[in-house]
Amino acid sequence: MHDFSRYAIYYAPQPGPLAEFAAAWLGWDPARGALVPHPALPGLPRPVAEITEAPRKYGFHGTLKPPMRLTGSAEALHADLGALAARLAPVTLPGLALTRIGSFLALTPLGDATPLARLAAEVVEALDPHRAPPSDAELERRRRSRLSPAQEENLARWGYPYVMEEFKFHLTLTGKLAFGEAEQVAETLQPVLAPLLPQPFDIRDLCLFGEAEDGRFHLVHRYALTG
Repeated sequence: MHDFSRYAIYYAPQPGPLAEFAAAWLGWDPARGALVPHPALPGLPRPVAEITEAPRKYGFHGTLKPPMRLTGSAEALHADLGALAARLAPVTLPGLALTRIGSFLALTPLGDATPLARLAAEVVEALDPHRAPPSDAELERRRRSRLSPAQEENLARWGYPYVMEEFKFHLTLTGKLAFGEAEQVAETLQPVLAPLLPQPFDIRDLCLFGEAEDGRFHLVHRYALTG
């Protein structure tokens, strides 16, 4: 087992066409821990490698509990995560849609995402004893993006601004895109993604990811939600 500097709890799609395409699109497969050649998609404003540079190292995922350094051992985290997954039930939503969020593109859930927000809140809270507090440099970096009072409170309490009421589940597909680029990339991606998007969208497990020395995230283990 790798020595990982940080751990995160993510949703990642089960092996299959969406996971395969997303790994190629981003250029990194966290399940295999391998770089993947990008697909050749005509009509993009820039090379795929540039468009996907920012999200590449994380692998295709939706954050449930953001990356954290551990206070204790990885074994203790494994044990608690296993117990938590056994207590929590799977979540089913109608599907996923390609969405523009500010200056980047992501897949976001269709329908009422409250059950998913509740699942994420449980994960954030239950595993928080494993989280080492963020460094001053991390806090400063977070505060640069002008946080709201609620986000500032979350940063102080949970080490991350976008949890609890501020949580918005998304699977990031690009880095920041210039004005006009987002539409072009969306037009290219939409027909490719359409047949791959799940209907319904099931979250059946919690995925433990670890950050390796090179900064890339690896899928360490899937814990089935059996509650």
